[in-house]
Amino acid sequence: MHRDRIRKIQAFLKGENLDGLIVNRLASIRYLCGFTGSAGIMLIQPQKAWFLTDFRYKEQSRKQVRGAKTVITKGDTITELKKFKQFRGKNLRYGFESDYLLVNDLTRLKAGFPGSILVSTVDAIEQFSVIKDKSEIANIQSAVDISDTAFERILGILKPGIREIEVAAELEYQMKMLGSEKPGFETIVASGYRSALPHGVASVKKIARGDFVIFDFGATCNGYVSDITRTVVIGKATARQKKIYNVVLRAQRAAIRKVKAGIDGRVVDAAARRIIDKAGYKKHFGHGTGHGIGLFVHSKPRMGTTSTDVLRRGMVVTVEPGVYLPGWGGVRIEDDVVVTLTGCRVLNRAPKNLLEL
Repeated sequence: MHRDRIRKIQAFLKGENLDGLIVNRLASIRYLCGFTGSAGIMLIQPQKAWFLTDFRYKEQSRKQVRGAKTVITKGDTITELKKFKQFRGKNLRYGFESDYLLVNDLTRLKAGFPGSILVSTVDAIEQFSVIKDKSEIANIQSAVDISDTAFERILGILKPGIREIEVAAELEYQMKMLGSEKPGFETIVASGYRSALPHGVASVKKIARGDFVIFDFGATCNGYVSDITRTVVIGKATARQKKIYNVVLRAQRAAIRKVKAGIDGRVVDAAARRIIDKAGYKKHFGHGTGHGIGLFVHSKPRMGTTSTDVLRRGMVVTVEPGVYLPGWGGVRIEDDVVVTLTGCRVLNRAPKNLLEL
């Protein structure tokens, strides 16, 4: 599996006339060779691949790394790259992950390899990782199952007076107990007026009766993440709350119906946006309708007004429209779905009807 992934990168290098690719993003490294540690770098050439890490990960890399030769360094990995004879030629072209390499590290690379030409690459790895195989989809499904069950478990603790951070802590604890390696990203629990914040991470605010509460969270299984959002009401929902919730739910369902291989991401976004706009909330839906997930929490394809991405079979994407009214509250509903030739398969089973707790 990992060797096949590396071969795809090597074919990419030949097509781009590159002598190699420097990979420093840990998620990319895990995708390519299986290493799950927190320090390392890869050098991939058209015929060979190396993984560099330090002594702390000697045994771990021996057990995990596949498809690349492991080199245990004495110093930091960028410094050690200087010793590679592969860099000693003149005018060699090496790509690097421009979205993830720190400016300081790029400066060090340029200083260490004055005879080489460093070329910025975009989506060199992501263009292949966006299509998930059966094992990857199975891992995402496991992460989804964990997040769904954890959500059901925390519903019983929701009551007026509990703080958002307490709910987030319990949610993350339940996911851990269910087998999650770690939260997929920083957990969002936003109540009342704070639910109008699309990324309102949990605060010390106390949840009050009548509040909307948005939960946006995910689990991690073998490195693959889930990304789910649900919105509930503490107590009895008002007519306005019901109206806005139903608008978002209809928008989400309409967008899901549009998802299938060959569809432009803008078409999916437009399906959700059309319903929200018609209901009078055009100015209150300011983000895209979805994005890809996998080892990367946010990746291609993007589904928004300016998206140029086309959905392909095997992609796993989120569908997450929302409406946010500053000072009052908001609603977002999100599922993870697998793109198929004729539509999509929704991975989540957590209820989407408005829960009044």
